[in-house]
Amino acid sequence: MKPHQPVLLEPVLEVLKPQPHESYLDLTAGYGGHASAILELTQNYKDTVLVDRDQTAVDYLHEHIKNASIIHSDFYSATLSLLKCGKVFDIILLDLGVSSPQLDAAARGFSFREEGNLDMRMDKRDGINAEHVVNRYSERELTDVIIRYGEESPGLAAKIARAIVHARPLQTTTELAEIVRRQFPAYSKTHPATKTFQAIRIEVNRELELLEQVLPLLPRLMKPGGRVGIISFHSLEDRLVKNFIKDYSTGLEAKLKPITKHPIIASDSEIVNNPRSRSAKLRAAAAL
Repeated sequence: MKPHQPVLLEPVLEVLKPQPHESYLDLTAGYGGHASAILELTQNYKDTVLVDRDQTAVDYLHEHIKNASIIHSDFYSATLSLLKCGKVFDIILLDLGVSSPQLDAAARGFSFREEGNLDMRMDKRDGINAEHVVNRYSERELTDVIIRYGEESPGLAAKIARAIVHARPLQTTTELAEIVRRQFPAYSKTHPATKTFQAIRIEVNRELELLEQVLPLLPRLMKPGGRVGIISFHSLEDRLVKNFIKDYSTGLEAKLKPITKHPIIASDSEIVNNPRSRSAKLRAAAAL
């Protein structure tokens, strides 16, 4: 059994159209779900580069995908290194979601459903973790993070931040989730801690900051006619991706041509088989 089921796999293959011998860069390779399928079509391992910031995923890639170059790094740092080496590719993919093994491993601290330490780091080498954010950020800083990255209303974000500060020190994910839950007298299907956990995870891993930095560099990594696909999972990411493609595909100095007029979302059958695909959106563009 594969440890992670890739989202929007068929649309990715349909949109990016991998051809024999084409070079491939996966900037968020994870457990190789997309990479394995693309490599089946290209059969070009020597010109394939797989990047991930999670050591567990990197170890898995080394074991299961032979002869490709594997880089343990965040995608922005890896992109800078590849540009210095003059590398360009026919196919580039970014899947911005948290992988199932990360969510399912309680010790990683990503999930509010299982008790674990407040960690949430995708790369264990990074210094700041969720415990630092939760216990050391000021009430104002916590409020800003929950508003900016959780898209929670200002009033509710302030209420959550105040409750967190008053309950310190917090050590586990379930403690944090319960503090947040108490701020909601009633709720439907979505757990009240969902947005707060998303916000803290984004802050810990600098997810939007790194995405903003890497997007303008992608055209420089693409061969003429090369294709880039980006899968996002919430509106903050999708807005950045949408604007990037729009900005680089208009004007006299346009570098890209949109492949997807609108974002591609998961089919009903995929959502049934892989519920985590329900919020995924794929946008793609080709180099001019």
